[in-house]
Amino acid sequence: MTTLQPPAAAAPRTARPPLKGDRRSWTGWGFIGPFVAVFALVFLAPIAYSIYLSLFRDQLIGGTQFVGFDNYQQALQDDQFWASLGRVSLFLAVQVPIMLFIGLLIALALDSGRLYGTDFFRIAIFLPYAVPAVVATLMWGFMYGTKYGLVGDINDAFGVTLPDPLSSDLVLASIGNIVTWEFVGYNMLIFYSALKVIPNSLYEAAEIDGAGQLRVITAIKLPAIRGALVIATIFSIIGSFQLFNEPNILRPLARNAITTDYTPNFYTYSLSFNGQQHNYSAAVAIIMGLITMVIAYVVQLRGMRKGA
Repeated sequence: MTTLQPPAAAAPRTARPPLKGDRRSWTGWGFIGPFVAVFALVFLAPIAYSIYLSLFRDQLIGGTQFVGFDNYQQALQDDQFWASLGRVSLFLAVQVPIMLFIGLLIALALDSGRLYGTDFFRIAIFLPYAVPAVVATLMWGFMYGTKYGLVGDINDAFGVTLPDPLSSDLVLASIGNIVTWEFVGYNMLIFYSALKVIPNSLYEAAEIDGAGQLRVITAIKLPAIRGALVIATIFSIIGSFQLFNEPNILRPLARNAITTDYTPNFYTYSLSFNGQQHNYSAAVAIIMGLITMVIAYVVQLRGMRKGA
């Protein structure tokens, strides 16, 4: 009786080593190359140039000289810089939670399915975001006017004296109102888009368990859109520290209330273009960039941490 012998195992094939200069190794770089070039040109290069400028100073004698970190030391001891930073920090602490809460509330109302004309309300609430910031600020600045605007007309029509929205005590709140009007729709759209991708099976399970609307919101919707909440918060923090357009445009209407150092960005702009202190303004800008980056990173870590 003959036995069948198993076929001899084929010798393992060795992979062909990549040839030097193999075109396939450059394929990935070909795809990301344009992005890398644009990213380096419009993002990395300006940052590098700003850091370079911040290390020099124009002297009355000797011209531009290397001073190391002297500009940074001066900025950290600058009362005007800290006052402007404190002002936008107060703006952030008050305006951002209000804006995000209103945007979230509207998104939940639109997602509830109990509101008629959802498409109309969604577009109408988002529409202010499509209005350029310059136009929006000019429009609100006109309404704030006590001599020629809506506030002034109300005073004349009813014989009352409403508080001046552009006074020193109220101008920051007035700017917050403009920013909220502009960006509530933007944040609403972020939250609404996140709500629409929640699986229907979760709602069906909640209905079987007899959960009410409030329980569905707290146990299903809010945890499911946590990432969207964190992203919107980070964007709002960055936008608050970059506050510039609104105070800059309102300044001719409220010169006694809005100074050239009202916000850090406005202060940097004034130093560079009005005071010709390009090196010092670069140092202030770098410090503000670092502060914004650290705070945004801390918020991201805290918001995305499990069990937070």
